[in-house]
Amino acid sequence: MLKRTLGDYTQGRRGPLLICTVGLHGNEWAGVHALTLLLEILQDELVTNPQFKFYGKLVVIAGNLPALNVKQRFVNCDLNRIWNQRNFDNPGNEVEFGEMINTKEAVDALILEWGGDNIYLLDLHTTTAEGGIFLLPTSESESIAVAQTMHAPIITGLVEKLNGTMIKHYAERKDASITGLVFEAGQHDDPLSVNRTIAATINCMRTIGCVVPEDIENRFDQLLIDYSKDLPAMARFLYGHFIAPDDEFVMNPGYRNFDPIRKGEILAHDRYGPIRSKYDGLILMPLYQTKGEDGFFLIEEI
Repeated sequence: MLKRTLGDYTQGRRGPLLICTVGLHGNEWAGVHALTLLLEILQDELVTNPQFKFYGKLVVIAGNLPALNVKQRFVNCDLNRIWNQRNFDNPGNEVEFGEMINTKEAVDALILEWGGDNIYLLDLHTTTAEGGIFLLPTSESESIAVAQTMHAPIITGLVEKLNGTMIKHYAERKDASITGLVFEAGQHDDPLSVNRTIAATINCMRTIGCVVPEDIENRFDQLLIDYSKDLPAMARFLYGHFIAPDDEFVMNPGYRNFDPIRKGEILAHDRYGPIRSKYDGLILMPLYQTKGEDGFFLIEEI
């Protein structure tokens, strides 16, 4: 049985607090496996490298425990779309609202204990479609600066377009200085999504000063570099197609993240008919699962 706090690592030295969240969507297990392995890697590093120093603290928080237990995106509603809502606004969504409250209490307690600054929040995800990894920074310059060190395409403007996400909730808090960032590691069931998540988290730890570059094996880094080599270094949000439960939305098969799209191309169908692209661009996160409110996104390379 999973616990809310999957584990933590510190050597008691002053440094940043890195909170990694996994499993906000219950069918995204790669982050759970990756951060469990990373905690073991950190413990082993001190055995094989007695000079290893870790600054600050890493804490791993699991999100939607009931959905993770049944390996589906959510039970009643999307946990990563309700952080700007109240339970009594949406009766029938008690499972996810309870999970939001419990996750928030765990994260808030860490922030309060740490003192309100030098705090980083890395939210780890995977996608239903294959074809690429990417980072979603907030509009804050520090978030973009951290993203630029992590060997994956950076998509700007998308976090701001998604309502009710955890990363947006904490980026907008006024009582603490929190740098938030989302990493999408690849397709849900791709075993390499686990390794890519480990690599991205290690890169983040190096950048913010938890570890020095010569410590912690970097054998995973090449996975990120190889997987990103033909993808745009940076792109911006163009359009999001959001869907309602009764839309009968069906994505056309075969699309992968970063596939080129032409204006007028039929991308999907719903009960109103074909859905055509409004732009030339690249497709991101086409929906190939039964649950979800985001049909697809379109981006353009910067």
